Amino acid sequence: MAVIAVVGAQWGDEGKGRIIDYLAQEADVVIRFQGGDNAGHTVINAFGKHALHLIPSGIFNPRTQNIIGSGCVVNPQSLLGEMEALRASGVELENLWVSTRAQLLMPYHRELDGLEEAARGKDTIGTTRRGIGPAYADKAARVGLRMGDLLQPGWLESRLANALRTVSRKIELLGGAPPDGDALYALCLEYREKLGGRIIDTLPMTRRAVQQQKQILLEGQLGVMRDLDWGIYPYVTSSNPTAAYAASGAGLPARLLDRVLGVVKAYSTAVGEGPFPTELHDAEGARLREVGSEFGATTGRPRRCGWFDGVAIGYAAWLNGMTGLAITKLDVLDGFEFLKICVGYQLPDGTVVADSMPDTPVLLQVTPVYEIWEGWRCSTAGCRRWEELPSQARAYLQRISELAGIQIDYVSVGAARDQMFAV
Repeated sequence: MAVIAVVGAQWGDEGKGRIIDYLAQEADVVIRFQGGDNAGHTVINAFGKHALHLIPSGIFNPRTQNIIGSGCVVNPQSLLGEMEALRASGVELENLWVSTRAQLLMPYHRELDGLEEAARGKDTIGTTRRGIGPAYADKAARVGLRMGDLLQPGWLESRLANALRTVSRKIELLGGAPPDGDALYALCLEYREKLGGRIIDTLPMTRRAVQQQKQILLEGQLGVMRDLDWGIYPYVTSSNPTAAYAASGAGLPARLLDRVLGVVKAYSTAVGEGPFPTELHDAEGARLREVGSEFGATTGRPRRCGWFDGVAIGYAAWLNGMTGLAITKLDVLDGFEFLKICVGYQLPDGTVVADSMPDTPVLLQVTPVYEIWEGWRCSTAGCRRWEELPSQARAYLQRISELAGIQIDYVSVGAARDQMFAV
């Protein structure tokens, strides 16, 4: 048996979906352990190109059980749309389940998210306005609804009425119209009709998988720099995409975690507001965006692009207890004559730090300290073994491994499944 957590080691959008898709060919269970439909995992395989927002990336293997875990917030409308798109591509969905304990994201969460973000004015935090923050806030305030509530109409009606007493006041204060409780209850009954058979207590399923020595993958969303506790607060998501939460969000004892695979791009990208020390505002940044097709899978927003951040990877590797790296999009760098790797942050007082992550107000003021590396200026897209990579590419990757303090397990040189290889 192996339990492997696959986590983002940067600002998100690292390519976790394609890693899960690759590893899921040998996996028995894939569990999405946190997040909502505010970020997507782009997967390209024999079924075509898909941007998955809630459904685990193991869905393309009909032998793999896919679970949306208790740590997630689920917008049923988004989930149903995602399911419809997959069916249209010939993907079977009999192996998809949703935890009764996952939070239910309601239409009023999306409305409240938009109103709150607009009210922040110039102090926006870059939310996608998909209701993720308000849904997690309701969870913490114990007024949220859960997916399992859809199966209990009487309980659901009472919980919805309780939730609306709070949310209606918030929306009215921000200038919105209070939600229609009867319409929302009817909508929940519609969700129950369409999804009820998939909403189960997933704990017995995961316990059986452990007892039967099955291969289990835990899939996170976003990356460590967007973690609620350890990221660039307040420009963060409302949950914990780090490995420490993976077991809890999936319904597993923490001691069962065998490996933590950190996913990183061969350069850096970010979507949303907040400090991003290696961001490029010049032609090289635009080139990374264009060659790497760096646009958000969920929002379509252009991603901020920059050189690889070696300080951030050391921080991420420590916090997650990473045992290995999967490096994606190496091929995007094929045409560059020279590359840079950030190995330290210069603080406003001239001090350089390399083994710690400054808090947000300080991080906004740092200047990256770079090493310059020779590019390889030839295509890596056809490489299928470490030895086939140009020597300059191997040296560049080895430096990333040194900064992380862990080995490289996988390298990706393209979007197709066969362009990933083990090191």
